[in-house]
Amino acid sequence: MRFRFDRSFSLHVVSPLTLLYANRPAIPILMYHSIRDEQQSSVHPYYRTTTPPALFDEQLRFLQREGYMSCSLEYAVNQLQVQVSRANKLVVITFDDGYGDFYRHAFPVLQRRGFTATVFLATAYIGENPIQFRGRDCMTWPQVRELHRNGIQFGSHSVNHPQLRTLSMQAIDDELLQSKRTIEDELGGPVTSFAYPYAFPQTDADFKAQLRNSLQKAGYDNGVCTVIGRATPNSDPFFMERLPVNSGDDTQFFVAKLNGAYDWMAKVQYISKMARRQHLALSPR
Repeated sequence: MRFRFDRSFSLHVVSPLTLLYANRPAIPILMYHSIRDEQQSSVHPYYRTTTPPALFDEQLRFLQREGYMSCSLEYAVNQLQVQVSRANKLVVITFDDGYGDFYRHAFPVLQRRGFTATVFLATAYIGENPIQFRGRDCMTWPQVRELHRNGIQFGSHSVNHPQLRTLSMQAIDDELLQSKRTIEDELGGPVTSFAYPYAFPQTDADFKAQLRNSLQKAGYDNGVCTVIGRATPNSDPFFMERLPVNSGDDTQFFVAKLNGAYDWMAKVQYISKMARRQHLALSPR
């Protein structure tokens, strides 16, 4: 196994300290992308986006054995507002992009282990026949409708999966509203959750305020982003933190993330993005 400082620090330094705040309200929202067997040895484990089906099954088997219950984002927000104890062992399982392997590999495991999930769709890549996104087939609308009938929830991941921060506010409004309406038309019910595509610009307070306003205006109630950590009563319900999960997460590391031993990475993320923003601001144009 390739050495990972974040894993080593989480397991050997932070994990022993998690007992000090074990009863504080926090809900892990797991972030998956693709569930399939794929060699990503050339990609650093932190940046991988695939999880082998066998490992996914192992992770859900652990959640099942430990008494975790999966829930929707709406339910998680409501529970955090009343500051439910983490002892309730709630978990939200999310998938970005809507790859076809969710239908083939992830859903059967979720069913077998008694869990549900929320899948965020970039609607331009969901059609009556498979459409590829980043070289991988995405689900079709017939598959999405079948999954919806079987308890899988769906949210928006925009229409075209753009870097929203580079768009005008009108274009952002269009991405948020059109994707929401498309999914609602296909499924015959409300869509209230949104997942921000790409790395979330957490250091840009003005953009966050504008985006929150756009989400509310479009009719969303909650959302998630790529900021690392568990959701807490202090989380912004439109930009809730998540825990990335991929092929680099052995069971020990997976458990550490669930228990809060990876939450410290949010500070590293923030400092790194702030430094990059300041560097760009000072660079000659």
